Amino acid sequence: MIHPRRKIGLRDVAKVAGVSTATVSRAMNNPEAVSEALRSRVASVVRHLGWVPDGTARALATKRTHTIGAIFPTLTHGDFARATQALQSELALGGYTLLLACSEYRPEQELQQAQKLLERGVDALILVGETHHAALPALLRNNAVLCVNTFVYNPSTHGTCIGPDNRKALYRLTTYLAELGHRRFGVVAQSTENNDRARTRLQGIHDALAERSLAIRPGHFAEGYWGIAEGRQLFRRIVATQPWPTAVICGNAYLAVGAMLESQAMNIRVPHEMSIVGYDDIEIMAELAIPITTVRVLSDEVGRRTARFLIATLEGKAERFAYECDAEIVIRASTGPAPR
Repeated sequence: MIHPRRKIGLRDVAKVAGVSTATVSRAMNNPEAVSEALRSRVASVVRHLGWVPDGTARALATKRTHTIGAIFPTLTHGDFARATQALQSELALGGYTLLLACSEYRPEQELQQAQKLLERGVDALILVGETHHAALPALLRNNAVLCVNTFVYNPSTHGTCIGPDNRKALYRLTTYLAELGHRRFGVVAQSTENNDRARTRLQGIHDALAERSLAIRPGHFAEGYWGIAEGRQLFRRIVATQPWPTAVICGNAYLAVGAMLESQAMNIRVPHEMSIVGYDDIEIMAELAIPITTVRVLSDEVGRRTARFLIATLEGKAERFAYECDAEIVIRASTGPAPR
């Protein structure tokens, strides 16, 4: 059994280093205010004693906790997982710690998680999308907490969000398929419930089709969430309506993988009889027998830019930021000209 011993404190570090507690604090919190030799001596004592500064005391003195809260809908999506890793790495370089929570696409849960993170004194909050619980804006405003919406870019709310323009990304993808000659489109959409990003992606598809006087037939539209098995079921539903769509747009990577697997089980020749595309880019999409064309969101760049924006804003640094992150179309073997 390990018995607890007296906790090492600031006074112990100061005593061993032969300096005052104020000097230790300056060396830790404002290192440029002391000489390099003194800074090195204090750091050596800190390592030797294994001292961990009291975050609560530091927060009381500086009114900052150097923690950032982030609430993502899920971590099962490749986009969010990659962004989290980049976000944490970039924040760590600036001396900040990331606290993470998941909302599961439920506004009530997102609000509760935000309250918990604010109780822990986070300096800023990272959210996904621009649609939130009606009570959340007032909560953030009353607590004077810096907040940024990620994975979304909207010109009308420039400066409050960092990510791709979801409407523009799907508009471009649909236009690419239309220019290949496709006129009958099917959509395996991600649910738009509590998801403004999925809603604007659908808008991008409709806008590109409307410019060409095209529309999606009711039987060629199906909506789900993100599972591969669900993608298979939804794909089978839209191809039950004859004639088949010659191009099927899927709302996320997992739905696209499911659609591709089911198309092969049904002996549909992709891309000769039908083209299939997705949104987001996970590893399996490039490794299937027929690799899938998709929109690749630079999610790690979203994470890095978000971290840099928050650190600069919190520390009062004047920097220019590119709030909109590019989303590129990665063309693979799953797309081709429309069949005659």
